[in-house]
Amino acid sequence: MRTLVLGFTAAFIGWFSIATHAVADSPWFHRALVGLEVGPTGAQFAGGNHASDYASRFDGAEIVRKSVEANAEYLVLWVRDGEFTFHNSELVPKPVGLGDRDVLREAVDEAKKHQLPIIAYCQLQYPAHELRQHPEWKARQADGTPIDHLVCFNSPYGDSVKVLLTEIASYGIAGFHLDMVDQGFGPPLGCWCEHCQDRFQTEHGHALPKGVDWSDEKWDRMLQFRYATSDRFEKMLAEHVRSLDPGLTVDFNYHGNPPFSWEVGQTPVLHAGNGDFVTGEAGLWAFGALSASFNAEWYRAATPGKRFQVAVQRGVRMYHDQTTRPLNDMRWEMFTLLAHGAFATMIDKTAYDGWLDPVAYDRIGELLGEARNKRSEFGHSPVREVGIYVSARSRDWLGKDQPTTWYRSIQGAHKACVYEHLGFGFLFDENLTLEGMRQFPVILIPNTGILTDRELALFRSYVEAGGHLIVTGQSGQFDHMDKPRTASTLESLIGAKVQQQLETSDNWMRFSPETEAVKELSAEIPPNWPFLVRGPSTVYEATTAIPVGHLLDSHRRSLAKPESYNPEWPLSARNVVGPAILVNPLGEGKVLTFAGSPDYTTASEHHIVEARKVFANAVRYLNPAPRVKIQAPANVEAVVTDDPASKTLRIHFIAYNATSQTTPVKDRPYVLPGLIEDAPMFRASIELRDNFHDANALNPTTQINRRGKRLELIVDDIHEVIQCHY
Repeated sequence: MRTLVLGFTAAFIGWFSIATHAVADSPWFHRALVGLEVGPTGAQFAGGNHASDYASRFDGAEIVRKSVEANAEYLVLWVRDGEFTFHNSELVPKPVGLGDRDVLREAVDEAKKHQLPIIAYCQLQYPAHELRQHPEWKARQADGTPIDHLVCFNSPYGDSVKVLLTEIASYGIAGFHLDMVDQGFGPPLGCWCEHCQDRFQTEHGHALPKGVDWSDEKWDRMLQFRYATSDRFEKMLAEHVRSLDPGLTVDFNYHGNPPFSWEVGQTPVLHAGNGDFVTGEAGLWAFGALSASFNAEWYRAATPGKRFQVAVQRGVRMYHDQTTRPLNDMRWEMFTLLAHGAFATMIDKTAYDGWLDPVAYDRIGELLGEARNKRSEFGHSPVREVGIYVSARSRDWLGKDQPTTWYRSIQGAHKACVYEHLGFGFLFDENLTLEGMRQFPVILIPNTGILTDRELALFRSYVEAGGHLIVTGQSGQFDHMDKPRTASTLESLIGAKVQQQLETSDNWMRFSPETEAVKELSAEIPPNWPFLVRGPSTVYEATTAIPVGHLLDSHRRSLAKPESYNPEWPLSARNVVGPAILVNPLGEGKVLTFAGSPDYTTASEHHIVEARKVFANAVRYLNPAPRVKIQAPANVEAVVTDDPASKTLRIHFIAYNATSQTTPVKDRPYVLPGLIEDAPMFRASIELRDNFHDANALNPTTQINRRGKRLELIVDDIHEVIQCHY
């Protein structure tokens, strides 16, 4: 196989120097805003046993023409899935329905007429064809059992991938989209194959751990080995492609974001940066409506200074359902992503035989055309208030068995920021710097149990210089392997000592505004009323901090057998056990600590408005005069950007306006969201801290009434942009 790699490289090296996609003034993705990904559906569902008409109408030239008509600026074309390729390959078969046709050649030849960049989609992780030929490449469980659908990235499989990429690159494409370098999304876990055993022994001087064991330092090294394996495999392929032609781009489908965790073999930053840009997926049906803005800002933070791509789909529920969403449903998602700085790819999974749905392309064309017409409104610098901190170490060790539960504080903080119109972004332990922290007036440490000395020193420097921290849950209360500490590592920052961690999650807060030292924190909260703040909680004793409000436990603690009462249903408030909030001045800044977890509860099954409001009150108390203050309905997301060159602030409003649903056919009570059919009408206001000259709306139907530094609006569309010139 290695000889074949070298043979292909030598044969094509001269050809690459005059490749038809010659490098432009800047790479295609620097100029791109919206594009299409098109591929046949169903390959992974038939085990290779397809009818003769499978993909028979999958026509590269037609796909290019339809993409151009639909206003796409690039085309990601499926060239290889788990079973087949769609070009004339010496390595992997084509579907029989294609006959002698070469879909990639058809597409590249047609794309030259339109100067449309062709990006070749290649599936990496589930190579069913190769695994039938080379079962020794399969990943293995700790007991040696093969994992039939997963390949090991330490096996010789990488050499065969390089041969295939060399073969595809010879067509004159613009780049590769490689999907995906994951190591599985849960049990069965790998890999303990002979290749991994040999490599681990060489690198660490001892054998692999005998299985998943969170009490063993060897497992810690195994986690790092798994991350290094994925990282090394991605870098190898990226370097190979660039050795063929430096003008070819490479991006990988990324899974370092929620709900994915250590099982996948990726961390947020390390595995986002191996391509020319990072590519991720939103997916309302899989991850929720808030995933669009969450993922866009996550990818931005994971690859600072680089462009980032988010893929969405025209189907209603999942990639292969052959349905088409209403235009307004697609507009909401697309303009959320673009407002947050992404460039976006609309995925069309064709019919089983490769037929292209004309109604889908009509709607996609209108959507992408609108986006291109609004191009100047996107890509400017974000104006943000809250930096949400993410610790990969805490993710792995605190969230080891239940990563989605651990993520809840992070996702709830994002949800609160969106609902309360607080500009947000993310910060990661992997690339944390003081300069990056200073972009945010407020930084949230959401239930981050494990914190290193380096992180603590950066947090202290940030606060002493005038920054503000919000701490929630049980942050700083565990060592590097998830063992409880006798004292929190944050005690000197928060100005309080830990008395105990509450083992219950149904905990409550109560405020008495007339006696509180900091009355701003209880704004819009009914006085003297306990409200549920579900999630991890800590009983603190203040030292230098100012206590505010009360934390109450629940009647669960009075039960003889608490475990006998359904843990999913909270019991009512019982006794005061400590303060609800601690405020500790430190240098020029402040540290505000919640004894509970309003962030966690906002993303939980028992979220209530008051938990979100108390979080927003904390942000506004710490940052009372933001540059832009927005009021709008909770279903309207606001994104603020600044273009200093033209002295223009842009405030994007994107409305989520789904229809209500009835009892589901299955999996009650989990009701899938409805589709957005109609554009809403809503009121909003913008209050600027500084003077500005004038303001105008992108939509002619929007009404603007100016009152000094305040703008009052009536909007009647999914997406609006207010331009404020200063």
